Amino acid sequence: MPFSCLPVSLYPAITAGERTLADWFGLAARLGLDGADISVAHLDSLDGSYLKELRGQAHDAGVVIAGMVTYTDFTHPAPAERLRHRRELGDYIHAAAQLGVSFLRVTAGQKHPGVNRTEGVAWAAEGLNACVDEARAEGVDLVYENHAIGYGWTYFDFSQTASVFLEICERTAASGLRLLFDTANLLAVNDDPLAVLDAVLPRIAALHVSDIKRKGAFEPVLLGSGITPLDQIFSRLQTFGFDGWISVEEASNSGEEGFQQAIQHAQQLWRN
Repeated sequence: MPFSCLPVSLYPAITAGERTLADWFGLAARLGLDGADISVAHLDSLDGSYLKELRGQAHDAGVVIAGMVTYTDFTHPAPAERLRHRRELGDYIHAAAQLGVSFLRVTAGQKHPGVNRTEGVAWAAEGLNACVDEARAEGVDLVYENHAIGYGWTYFDFSQTASVFLEICERTAASGLRLLFDTANLLAVNDDPLAVLDAVLPRIAALHVSDIKRKGAFEPVLLGSGITPLDQIFSRLQTFGFDGWISVEEASNSGEEGFQQAIQHAQQLWRN
């Protein structure tokens, strides 16, 4: 089973230029990972030569760039802004193909004030469906996440709750859009991750393994120290025969030791 990691705890340092993506690839290799995930927020360019260099840095470190996360905002009230995000996603799909990325995370968008459920669901489904064929043609798996809040976003995700997420899943099923299931995000809004997992299991292409401190609040903690029913989630995935990427979303801000503990905990849970 391939394991990767999204280094959320390192985001401030990478953004500030204190750490590089090459640094992250090296750390991921030392941690024994197969892949290292990245954010589009940390790409210096979408130029082919830069992307080739970045892919080479991962290869030299001994990992692949397994996943890349975007922050598509298809629920923005301005049509021009929604169109911009759709076109931008096309650029990211092309970049992901050049990087050899297996899965590209997309989001519904932010819960902008004044956007009601009906129009938000329709806009999100339209934007998500529009890019599936393009990604497939490039050999990239486009995956929609039950998300909480994007890096740099002002508002939480429009589809953070189970009912809205599942409605958008239904509206995107015909396009073949696959899913990135996050283990903890639904608990932040008092929803049941196991019930949602059961509803979408056949469409899951990759997993974000995360943990939160308590129900009803988005408070990421070191994996295994919170309330997320990881053992039950893993058991369901194993019974189903899931064989996609397992990405540990490390957001506990507890240093390299936190990365090591989180990854080892996830790997041990999967082996059990």
